[in-house]
Amino acid sequence: MSTSQTIQQLQAKLITPENFQPYGQVIFPSDDGKAFDAEDAQLNLQNGTPRFYIMRLHRNGRKFHKITRHVQCTQCLGSLAGKDWFMGVCPPHNELDVPVLAEIAAFRIPGNCFIKLNVGTWHAGPYFDHEFVDFYNLELSDTNVVDHFTHDFFQSHQLKFEMV
Repeated sequence: MSTSQTIQQLQAKLITPENFQPYGQVIFPSDDGKAFDAEDAQLNLQNGTPRFYIMRLHRNGRKFHKITRHVQCTQCLGSLAGKDWFMGVCPPHNELDVPVLAEIAAFRIPGNCFIKLNVGTWHAGPYFDHEFVDFYNLELSDTNVVDHFTHDFFQSHQLKFEMV
């Protein structure tokens, strides 16, 4: 017996600090010497050893059915070489164990900024149309081992998302 599946298209909005606020922050360049303020990434990395690294990802389309969150730290992601990219997100609602389906959104992120995901923000990506993109990633050294919670919408709803 085959399972029917649905592909739900998500219109990717161009990211702004205002429309990304439920999920985290958008950090754009600022002049050297500017004092620390609310426009700077508000980090939570006290639960372990921070890890800052460059990860190379290869083109993987714009469809997803799994979404992940980290509840012990914030995470920062940005592309190198000015390449644009996409991210699927859902607000944290840390009192819930699953993402709220109706609140899933998609964003197009230009290559001149980075994002900081709030603690617990569900995220799928990065996705992009380039052959490959190098991303810098700031999280904890063991985030993907001890703080990696994934929800599979294909298993729970026979649902996949496509960012358009």
